[in-house]
Amino acid sequence: MKANTEPLFAGIIPARFASSRFPGKPLALIGNKSMIQRVYEQAGKSLNLVYVATDDKRIYDAVTGFGGKVILTSPDHQSGTDRIAEAAVLIEAETGIKIDIVVNIQGDEPFIKPEQINLVKECFRDKEVEIATLIRKAEPGEDIFNQNQPKVILNNTGDAIYFSRTPIPFVRDAERTLWTWKHNFYKHIGLYAYRTETLKRITLLEQSSLEKAECLEQNRWLENGFRIRTAVTIWESIGIDTPEDLERAKIFLEQSI
Repeated sequence: MKANTEPLFAGIIPARFASSRFPGKPLALIGNKSMIQRVYEQAGKSLNLVYVATDDKRIYDAVTGFGGKVILTSPDHQSGTDRIAEAAVLIEAETGIKIDIVVNIQGDEPFIKPEQINLVKECFRDKEVEIATLIRKAEPGEDIFNQNQPKVILNNTGDAIYFSRTPIPFVRDAERTLWTWKHNFYKHIGLYAYRTETLKRITLLEQSSLEKAECLEQNRWLENGFRIRTAVTIWESIGIDTPEDLERAKIFLEQSI
């Protein structure tokens, strides 16, 4: 019998209760379910192994309450990447399962599509891929100047060259309103996947100058020689950062039913 050589993917959803703009966000209700439950269920449509990683007992209890898997992590992590790295180690110790690739799923995107997760998973058919993430091509006329929506430029193989909060490149011979008509701009969608050993390595890196300048940790990885493969999705990310975003998400849910 031929052995199964497919890598084992684990989806890990980092979730914090504390948030300056929206405390308790993971437990906010959208319809009859919490945000974290909606994220968990969407992830489970693509991944057989899904965990929430949290440092808060309230979130822990909520996840176990709807039948989800959850792991308690340190409260001292500076980023979601650090939290999922610890979670991966704890999950392997608890289950005895070796995780080959970790998918980092944002805990504030309750409408993430399984097709988006599948796109990132497909990147790892290339054995040389260490890290993968999602991007979306901006439509002509679309706003690319929102600093809260990072942009990315690519090389010819689809690997990221640099992430920035400003539109890159600068289109010299055109008005700003025409940039998206003159050049293909890509917006970054915050879904990542990493080979487990790569994830452990990048969490040991010190903050870099480009990371500090842009407040984008993925630039730290690029500065240290790691490659980030991108996959293009046609779907926009619907993240929830504020109570106002939550109200829009409720309207989106009602319209999609």
